[in-house]
Formats: sequence, structure tokens, C-alpha cells
Amino acid sequence: MQKVIIDTDPGIDDSLALLVALNSPELDVIGITIVEGNVPTEIGVQNALKVLEEAGKPDIPVFEGASLPLKHEYISAQDTHGLDGLGESNISSPKISVSDLKASSAYEKLLSDNEDVWVLALGPLTNIALAMERTPKVWGNMSRLIIMGGAYQSNGNTSPVAEYNFWVDPDAAEYVLQNSPVVAEIVPLDVTRKILLTPNILSLMQRLNPDKTMFINKIIQFYFDFHWSQEHVLGAVINDPLVIIHALYPEYTSGISKYVTVVTEGKALGQSIVDIANFWKKEANAVILTEVDSLHVMAEIIARLLNLSSSNVLTELTTIATDLEVLS
Repeated sequence: MQKVIIDTDPGIDDSLALLVALNSPELDVIGITIVEGNVPTEIGVQNALKVLEEAGKPDIPVFEGASLPLKHEYISAQDTHGLDGLGESNISSPKISVSDLKASSAYEKLLSDNEDVWVLALGPLTNIALAMERTPKVWGNMSRLIIMGGAYQSNGNTSPVAEYNFWVDPDAAEYVLQNSPVVAEIVPLDVTRKILLTPNILSLMQRLNPDKTMFINKIIQFYFDFHWSQEHVLGAVINDPLVIIHALYPEYTSGISKYVTVVTEGKALGQSIVDIANFWKKEANAVILTEVDSLHVMAEIIARLLNLSSSNVLTELTTIATDLEVLS
């Protein structure tokens, strides 16, 4: 099993990504670190614990991390995810507790005790920047860094040019990209916008496994309403689960290897600048995904959320003719 640390700010789509990872037998989630982002950190901690209970994995440690960006004011995305971060679903408080260890110390311990660790970053990069600066040597045990963040040729979702995770803490994003010992794999809005959970797909999921779909149905309706009111989209873009599937199935995605920097001040705050023409003559520090096989990715997401065979899900998914254009 591949050891992974998931850094996250749950959040509706983050919670789905956690469930996908926790239900993936290929992955050994050795820790979940919580950062400020979609919701304040203390709410994110509770949501991660709720997801662990839902997945039946109460022994995986959750570590509370940064509550503020490195330099900029913190602005949550509770308008998108609900005040509770789970779509105002009123899910019961968890019975399990957060670890006494804080995120920075957790990174030091987990990376010191394990080799060949993948770090999957689903939220702002504050925790990772702080831990990387504090104990840079242990990060040599990280073999992959996959980041949901940024926008390359797509517009932003927080400003005309900026994706939320990079916009919330651009200084952390810039620090991590410039100091990571491995080339980062960036999963930007360009590809995550193609992973759309529609009402039709949700209905299919309810038919395939009604029990496992109950939790998802509780948290996703708020997300549906937000996407309709803000973008007139029927369904919800679920950005973060793509990170998990890309980690497991890189053949379902493709990208370009380039130097990337993040704007830390001004109108373009949080913009990820990709030196596509090699103006700066700098070595590539990232692979930016540009293409995704949305149909196969969605089949894997659904299969792992519902504990079903991905081939069977793929067969069922292809019967939803009206949604095939969405997943093309």
C-alpha cells in the first residue's frame, strides 16, 4: 500500500475526496492535516473526523494545522460549502478526537518515520509551507506532491485569474512551488471543471448503493444550489477527488512540464503563471494537468465512494446519455 498524507480544508468536495482515498485499498492514509480554507480550521477538523466515522476508519490521525494564511487576510468559502462546511447537513458531532500533535510536528514525525510518502494537497498550502520551512530535510522522504490549485488557461473561481486555494494563501503556494524537493503535480481548474457530479449521476449512485449515497446526498444539495445560483450549472464541480484518481491512475490525465510561479500581491493575487514559452529559462518545477479522461475518472470516483467495481460503474455510467457530453 502506498503511504499518503492528505492536507485538506473540508469542505464538500474535500470530504468526497477523503472518502475516495479512504475507500482505496491501494492507499494507506497515515495522516490527515487540516488547514484554513473552505472553512475555518476548527470546523475542518470536525468535518474530517465525521468523514472518518462515515468511512469506518476512526484510527487514522487528524492533525489541526494553520488557521490563518502566511501574510494575507483569511476569507473562507462558507458561502460555497455552508457554515458547517458540509452543506448545512447537520451531521452529528464526531465521537473521535483530533490528535494532540499539530500539523507541522505531524509532518516532521510522519516524514521521518516513513519513506516514499505521497502528499496530496486539497486546500491552501499553508501547512505544507510552514512544515517545509521548519524541517526541510524530512521532505526528502516525500516522493510525490499533488496539488489541487491554480488555473492555467481556464478562468479563476475567486477572481478572473485566481483559483481559491492559491488565492487564499498565495505566499504559501509560491513558497511550496519554489522549495519542493520534487516536481509538483498541479491539478488546476482546467481539468477539475470537467469532473461534474450531476443530479442524474447522483440518482444513479442512489440506485447502485442507496446506503453509501446517503451521506453524499446530505452534503451535495447545498453545492448543487450554489453552482446553479452562481454559474447556472446543473450539478456540482467536485474538484478534489480528481487528485486522488490522478494519483492512482496517471494514465487518465496528461499535462505539460513547466516553470510555475504564483502572484502574491495586487489585482492578480493568487494567479498561477505558467512560463509556457520558457521566457525565464528556469527548470520546470511543476507538471500542470491539461487533459483528463472525465468518464473513467468519474467511474473510479463513484466506484470508490460506493465500494463497487469500477468496470460495472463505467457500464452504468455510459447509459446516462445526457451526461456523456458533460464527461467528455
